[in-house]
Amino acid sequence: MHAVLLPGDREVSIVDRPLPAPGPGEVLIRTRASAICRSDMGLYTGGSAIVGGGGAGKGLVVPGHEPAGEVAELGPGVKGLAVGDRVAGYLPIGCMRCEHCLSGYLMLCNEWRCLGFDVDGGDADYHVLPAQNCLPLPDEISFVGGALMTDMVGSQYHIQRVLGVRGGMTVGVFGLGPMGAAAVMVARAFGARVIAVDLIDARLDLAKRLGAELTVNSRQHDPVSALREATAGVGVDVAIDCSGAPAGQNAALDAAAKRGAVAFVGESRKTEVNPSDQIIRKLLTVVGGWYFPLGEWAEISRFVVENELPVEELVTHRFPLSDAAEAFRAFDARETEKAVFTWE
Repeated sequence: MHAVLLPGDREVSIVDRPLPAPGPGEVLIRTRASAICRSDMGLYTGGSAIVGGGGAGKGLVVPGHEPAGEVAELGPGVKGLAVGDRVAGYLPIGCMRCEHCLSGYLMLCNEWRCLGFDVDGGDADYHVLPAQNCLPLPDEISFVGGALMTDMVGSQYHIQRVLGVRGGMTVGVFGLGPMGAAAVMVARAFGARVIAVDLIDARLDLAKRLGAELTVNSRQHDPVSALREATAGVGVDVAIDCSGAPAGQNAALDAAAKRGAVAFVGESRKTEVNPSDQIIRKLLTVVGGWYFPLGEWAEISRFVVENELPVEELVTHRFPLSDAAEAFRAFDARETEKAVFTWE
């Protein structure tokens, strides 16, 4: 089979590898879609990977933490799955014994490993998953849609559900990359009024198509003033930062209403804030948004199907695996938004 490796320094290798054999409790998946994520860029450049062990970013692990495909073979002891089943891949792999795993939050396990960073991921013709990480795909959801739901849509559904996003609320979304675009789509499906903020007009145009009532180009206008003006001076009920940039994170804190909520979703190493003025004296709820618990997948799937969410509109480019070098180059250069490898 063919597989992608990222040795670092923006190199991409496509190698021939033997078909992997599923072990006890594991499943072999024929990959049909695998999405590229901004967090993959640490592997691509050879810089600091957001997650991952010693093999991450050194060309030792196949990337791809957002895959979907068909069950090709069952390992010993696997129950409840059959060859031909359509599944998406749940990216955290946990010990399945600790309190976090047993409550479905595998990414909080002290022994967790990440698909595509610690273990071979979906940027290959086939990949192996633990049986519990195989998320069933409804017939109404394509492989591409399923791949995107395992990170962006699922993560946004979970954090907005935690914050109680609903009709009558105003949600501000800062940073309209793929995660921010998903935030707009999910918030609108929950019934909220959405205001979207970014520097790039093309992203703002997509946000309008996905349901944003108002868009703000923060290169041309002060986003905090714009959001306050749009809410009669009150501020937004929920602000979701998907940029990971200090300016976006601070704008989200400043634009949130008193007794409102802010979610930090964009990955970030360091940001300076003023807790007294931005959080304490506003009685803000500030949370981190990172992935979804395993048991929430059925809800997420129903939410997408029942609301007919146009998940595939988040994709701007599709590539065959043979064009992996160009796909990563274009994504790194921000010539694409969400890019996906597909096996037609």
